[in-house]
Amino acid sequence: MSAAPPHIHRLVDVHELPVGTVATAFVAVRSIRHGLSRSGDGYYDLVLADASAKLAGKIWGDTRAYREANPEATPPNPGAVVKPGAVVKLLFTVASFRDVVQLNVTRIRVLGDDDSWEPEAIWGPGWELVEGLRCEILVFDIETVPAIDLGAVPEAVVKAVARAAERNDGDEGKVMSLSPYYGKVVSLAFSDADSDAVTTLVVPPEGREQDPYPERVRAMTEADLLRSFWHLADAAELVVSFNGRGFDVPFLVTRSLILGVPARVDLLSSPFSLRPHLDLYRLLGHGRSSLGGASLDVICWALGVESPKGELDGSMVAPTYARGDIEAIAAYNAADVRATAAVFRHLREHLLPFRNDW
Repeated sequence: MSAAPPHIHRLVDVHELPVGTVATAFVAVRSIRHGLSRSGDGYYDLVLADASAKLAGKIWGDTRAYREANPEATPPNPGAVVKPGAVVKLLFTVASFRDVVQLNVTRIRVLGDDDSWEPEAIWGPGWELVEGLRCEILVFDIETVPAIDLGAVPEAVVKAVARAAERNDGDEGKVMSLSPYYGKVVSLAFSDADSDAVTTLVVPPEGREQDPYPERVRAMTEADLLRSFWHLADAAELVVSFNGRGFDVPFLVTRSLILGVPARVDLLSSPFSLRPHLDLYRLLGHGRSSLGGASLDVICWALGVESPKGELDGSMVAPTYARGDIEAIAAYNAADVRATAAVFRHLREHLLPFRNDW
């Protein structure tokens, strides 16, 4: 009797296996897309991941895995629920496509209650922070405030802030809020694009760490907020922002580096690509044409979308945080996310279907 194929406990270890090796693994399905070959045969392209790595997978139409992944296959397989976010067991052969490792999947099964697997091994540390909150299309926005005391930092930092403030009406607080080196994230609001239910992760002001907060406001450290965001972004099929490439994501990346939090997904490469990060500000041409910059308020007004504008604005976030009113900041942040999601839905109906790159 032949030996059972070895189980790979981390996808990163697949790189050490020779091409042709047969093995099994527990992984999460990040994406799955059906296609047809030139001969008309079906296949699936997958992105598979665990806490250690992300690899491409392929299911060919002549394999048992093709029927296992396809609920409309003949004979029917009504139990097939292989979709983004599913945790599955694979039987695969290590292959190479264009000098990149690929898993040719021959069997696939969604894990059930009787299977023994560790969520942290699949999702990574901190997965429990956003358990049950993952979004297929993640819409997000952040709010930031100064994080340093200029009286307690090296003189070179004080001078750098002062020089930058000279170019910003002498406003040192604004300079610190807009720089991940001098500022920090205190609120991150997010929702699924097709839901009005917004969750806001907040970093409480000093002395309010143990206070109760509204149902959809979750208090945590900045490191945990960052860790939560990267888990959400990594699990989403699409991340949507308004000027996220210009501000939010670079800020999050740098704060993550400073605090030692893994930035688990690349949202900055291919700046004009629509996936995996759709920046609505850039989609509308701002920053690369003569259209000129327009705020989210202005775009909402132009499109007939309810504006997020309220009593608070961006310039008031830092003093509001200094007063300890994180709830007001969370509400302001959540309103921006609702507006961004509404703009996305409008563009998804009237613009995106006609783009060749959508």
